Amino acid sequence: MISIFDLAALLLTLSALFGWLNHRLLRLPHTIGLLVMGLAASLALVALDLAFPDQHLYEDLTRVLGQVDFTEVVMNGMLAFLLFAGAMNLDLRALRDRAWPVATLALVGTLISTGVVGVGFWAASRAIGQEIPLPWSLVFGALISPTDPVAVLATLKNVKVPEALEVEMQGEALFNDGIGIVLFTVLLAFAAGSDGEATSIGGVAKLLLHEAGGGLVLGVVTGYVAYRAMRAIDDFPVEVLISLALVAGTYALAQKLGASGPLAVVAAGLLIGDRAPHDAMSDETQGYVSSLWTLVDEVLNSVLFLLIGLEVLVLRFEAHGLALAVWAVPIVLLARLVAVSTPLLIFRWGGNLSARNVPFLTWAGVRGGISVALALSVPESEAKPMILAATYAVVLFTIIVQGSTLSIIARRTLTDRPRNVTA
Repeated sequence: MISIFDLAALLLTLSALFGWLNHRLLRLPHTIGLLVMGLAASLALVALDLAFPDQHLYEDLTRVLGQVDFTEVVMNGMLAFLLFAGAMNLDLRALRDRAWPVATLALVGTLISTGVVGVGFWAASRAIGQEIPLPWSLVFGALISPTDPVAVLATLKNVKVPEALEVEMQGEALFNDGIGIVLFTVLLAFAAGSDGEATSIGGVAKLLLHEAGGGLVLGVVTGYVAYRAMRAIDDFPVEVLISLALVAGTYALAQKLGASGPLAVVAAGLLIGDRAPHDAMSDETQGYVSSLWTLVDEVLNSVLFLLIGLEVLVLRFEAHGLALAVWAVPIVLLARLVAVSTPLLIFRWGGNLSARNVPFLTWAGVRGGISVALALSVPESEAKPMILAATYAVVLFTIIVQGSTLSIIARRTLTDRPRNVTA
């Protein structure tokens, strides 16, 4: 068994190597290039193992990657730091101006998508003779419906969109995970046959209030404490440490209290990003803090997208689940279209959320590592292999196909003139 340091060294080395090769040869967006090259390397290794079974290359690398608990690494490791880095760079004033569409997309859109995906996935499984019970289909709907904040933020770095629309997409991605995880928890308990308060209407409301509301309140409190601590001193090494401690401490405390860790660090990041640069950080400190979190964002994104590509080596796919996985892609796209269009027709916010922008918002619904992590956490059952295959198919399609073509969709569909940014 290799050590944690050896695993980290392997992943960082592969990230650097594949990143260099992508920059020199493929010239895809950095994170998409890493995923594609990781996936290509995995498939090549599988082919080599079939051609030369005596070499045991596949088994050796699979054994190494098997030591990486993807769910633990993503949900209790990378996610906190990536969400904080994304939230720090989001304009809180602009987010307040678009609070209503963001909240509606994050809450109503996730609920609608979960229902549409669940029913569609169940119907498709019946049509191909591999029926998955409706409760398990709804579990798949809950884990695949929230747009992945890490994947969305990484994709938006390469696309020019109107500023208000970008804020809405970033806000939706940062906040809909809390809703999605609560839905996933409730539906998973129901599908697994658990009874009691957790699956009742009152239990769901209590869970939502405790996890989502508690997470937001905790993040505001810890973020304000960190802000006041930064304001009391002018010493960039200590202030950098405070920002790191804020993320790790807030996420760990949220888990202990049963609150939403992702929402807690998002709230803390929004508060620090809005208030600290104005009156709690000197220009020197601001430069160091900004550079640190930019670096953290880039490095962790690189490793995460590489892991998604390599994870195909250790995931258990079954042949009868591949047909359903293919069906899952159009089902999720249709659900995203319905989820974006329905609130628009009901509330008519105006501004950037015009009907002409619906194709872009639909195509921008990128999923990523969080969905894979949730799918891996599903307990063993007959439905799990098919849910896992469908999740992986949707994640690969949204990141590779939708992510790499989103700029084309933006140029052809968006009504407002894009802001001036460097591609």
